[in-house]
Amino acid sequence: MDTTVANTGTEGKTWGGGNKPLGASYGKMMMWFFIVSDALTFSGFLAAYGFSRFKFIKEWPIADEVFTHVPFLHGQELPMIYVAFMTFILIMSSVTMVLAVDAGHHMNKAKVTLYMFLTIIGGAIFVGSQAWEWATFIQGDYGAVQTKGGNILQFGEYVNVDGEQKFKRISIDDFAVPVTDVRVEHERKNGLWFVDEAPLPDYTVNEIYKGLEANPNILVRNQIINEEGEKTVLSREESLKQIKENGKLVVKGANLVVNEYGTSLFADFFFFITGFHGFHVFSGVVINIIIFFNVILGTYERRGSYEMVEKVGLYWHFVDLVWVFVFTFFYLV
Repeated sequence: MDTTVANTGTEGKTWGGGNKPLGASYGKMMMWFFIVSDALTFSGFLAAYGFSRFKFIKEWPIADEVFTHVPFLHGQELPMIYVAFMTFILIMSSVTMVLAVDAGHHMNKAKVTLYMFLTIIGGAIFVGSQAWEWATFIQGDYGAVQTKGGNILQFGEYVNVDGEQKFKRISIDDFAVPVTDVRVEHERKNGLWFVDEAPLPDYTVNEIYKGLEANPNILVRNQIINEEGEKTVLSREESLKQIKENGKLVVKGANLVVNEYGTSLFADFFFFITGFHGFHVFSGVVINIIIFFNVILGTYERRGSYEMVEKVGLYWHFVDLVWVFVFTFFYLV
């Protein structure tokens, strides 16, 4: 064996001799390979989202009407405020990671510890915020009626805002009239063996119709976006007709089957893509915690290099960059 190759140590054996590709260590190169492959995966998901949205462009939910929640401010509609806060936190965590890597280059253990801790806190806040956003999205706000054709009918009334008539959503809880119909949820003991029915909705279509009929100020709007970029509001007669003749199911919140905000595809993509990204952030937080304790124990100080902090930093910056695209596709465009 060539003595030159034999004496190059672990790094030489890993590459099998010669110069390091692009001057990077083996670990750093492998991280770059992972980032590139993961970027292609996210690109495929976002491309599928883009094609689906283009196909149903006139039926897609309006983000400003969906993401209006802010913790501790229940009932107030503040479009995009909390999502913007989440984005700011994640971007700032990327800044603290840069500072941690820079401190590592200067072998400053105290600063690496501080900035890694701040990065972990930022990531944890983001993951918690995303979980809260999922919960509110699943729970829903106003409720709607799904027609036999799959269209979503929402309810509201025109109110005067600064001298201008605007359509304001109304919850089905505020006008539905309970009807003494007998509704029995299918269970294994009273129907087919080993088969359970999904939980019954809070209201029937008939109860929604009775409430709509008793409140002449309430109108229905469908999920079709008009030329003004707003959902189409139906006339009073058409509102009653659509609920009575085409109403099929009362919907509250969103899941993988139905979605009170519009087409179910939106909810499917939202859960899958934001969930996939959230899993990446959660994984990054766990890895950062491991690296953080290694920093405290002086592992990298003894090695004489904080390259591991730099490698996990590459992953963290990638996660932040992906969120910029997810934020743009789902919330801004």
